[in-house]
Amino acid sequence: MTSGSLIAADLVIAVLAAAGWLGGGATAAARRRPLALGLATFALVATLARPITIVALARAGWWFVAEKVLIAAPLSLAAVVVAGPRLLRAPGDIRSVAVPLLFAGYAESSALLVTVLHGYPASAGAGLLAVAGVAAATAVTWRVLGPRPSGTVSRTVLAVGVAALVTGTGLAVAPNPASGVPHDHDYRDTRTVGEPTRRFTLTAGTATVNVSGRDVAAWAFNGQVPGPELSATVGDVLEVTLRNRDIERGVTLHWHGYDVPNSQDGVPGITQAAVLPGQEFVYRFRADQVGTYWYHTHSVSDVGVRMGLYGVLVVRPAPATGVDVAVPVHTLAGLPLPAPITEPVEAGVPVRLRLINTDSTTHRYALAGTPFRVAAIDGFNLRGPTSLVDTAVLIPAGGRYDLVFTAPATPVALFVDGRTVYSTGPVSTATGEWPALDPLSYGTSSPVPFTRFDKRFTLVLDRGLDLRGLLPRYAHTVNGAADPDIPPQVVRLDDAVKFTIVNRSLAVHPWHLHGHHVLVLSRDGRPASGSPLWLDSFDVRPGEVWEVAFRADNPGVWANHCHNLPHADAGMMTHLMYE
Repeated sequence: MTSGSLIAADLVIAVLAAAGWLGGGATAAARRRPLALGLATFALVATLARPITIVALARAGWWFVAEKVLIAAPLSLAAVVVAGPRLLRAPGDIRSVAVPLLFAGYAESSALLVTVLHGYPASAGAGLLAVAGVAAATAVTWRVLGPRPSGTVSRTVLAVGVAALVTGTGLAVAPNPASGVPHDHDYRDTRTVGEPTRRFTLTAGTATVNVSGRDVAAWAFNGQVPGPELSATVGDVLEVTLRNRDIERGVTLHWHGYDVPNSQDGVPGITQAAVLPGQEFVYRFRADQVGTYWYHTHSVSDVGVRMGLYGVLVVRPAPATGVDVAVPVHTLAGLPLPAPITEPVEAGVPVRLRLINTDSTTHRYALAGTPFRVAAIDGFNLRGPTSLVDTAVLIPAGGRYDLVFTAPATPVALFVDGRTVYSTGPVSTATGEWPALDPLSYGTSSPVPFTRFDKRFTLVLDRGLDLRGLLPRYAHTVNGAADPDIPPQVVRLDDAVKFTIVNRSLAVHPWHLHGHHVLVLSRDGRPASGSPLWLDSFDVRPGEVWEVAFRADNPGVWANHCHNLPHADAGMMTHLMYE
């Protein structure tokens, strides 16, 4: 059973236990004895079973059980101690056990709410608030169903409540004050760029585009979705002029996966101001990274990318030979892009398919009709890739895989989530049952280039109630905080840096650090055993723990965030900052 499954199972057991106690108390108050005893017995069993999932999760890491051990376990113990003996005695007047059963329900519900609304890290304030809530609810219930609580009980409830307020609720608040990320900085580019050899102009504006025979309202570069493909050869100097015709919320260009100097990264409020209607901004950088990349707006990116402000960037070592096709997969207004492409290819011709996931969720790709190799991931060539057949690849949001093969005499087709997007002829193959490639064990390994780490950071991904803004929100959090209250990760030039990224939530978080590629060290404690994987986008699935490392060699302030862009907009955005 995976850690993600254990997280889900523990949540289900907690819900059932709380519902059982509350249902038992309510039916006991209504003097429905058999039902009350049945529900309460069920709740007792569920409560006693929960330690099994907690112990199993603890083996995966303290991150997964902190609030369960420190807050939920004491509350559950109190529930069992108070309600269990009374349940076993089963008095003739079942209504007399209503308050104890409801107390147990309040205790289990409060513990559940701490997990759902507060999450990680556990805090004294959250614990005290949970206890205060249980005591207050029990006191009210006692007054309604039984004798009025004494003054001592009332004063105790008040004291605990005040203590919780003084200590702080801890609801989605960073454990340490978040130092502000400077928006005015001067990280001068040390790489000589020189005069442009390739010039492009991208004009962002509203447009109507045709998708699968339907006219769709979009935001587009140069009136098309995706925008124009920008291609270069190593050594070129690119100059891209971005103009905004009428996108009211502003646009920028972020070169996803391409490690440009910080001033060219295109993150509004960090590296530049958003380009407003009537304005323009010129990006200039050298094409020194061979590979498959893409560009997209980083201004209101969750809306802008989804509406169509994206395109392909390819840097080749030399002019392309054979067939070289970029396939950026996207969903526009609920309709899939690209439209199916059929391109006959002569047998014996080398083919490279550059697969790009520009959506916010994972896509499943399957190449049918030929053996193939995964030559590169996220712009980095793999070492010793072997031939694959009847194997799917899962590409995270923002990720890119290059598949290469020699065209056979028979047709070949590429399927994405079961839909044909590229073919050399008609192919009818069921690919849904094919196993998915694990890139951590694919290819030939080599020694890890890090012997020590100067800085180590742990990022625990979760959900929680964020009370810092004008209106509360249920945020996607990092270490218990939501953007802009997450402390940045501060490094120095040439530091060897290690990130441990933990997913406590039930959602997949495709993680993306700007300006750097990270080397995957391990997943769930198992070292990567295949080709060195230098990634800029990788899926951290529920319950997973990834360890990655990189050399701090590109000064600046860099976004470090979930590339499920609605998650980033809902708080899961932090920053890497050089001293």
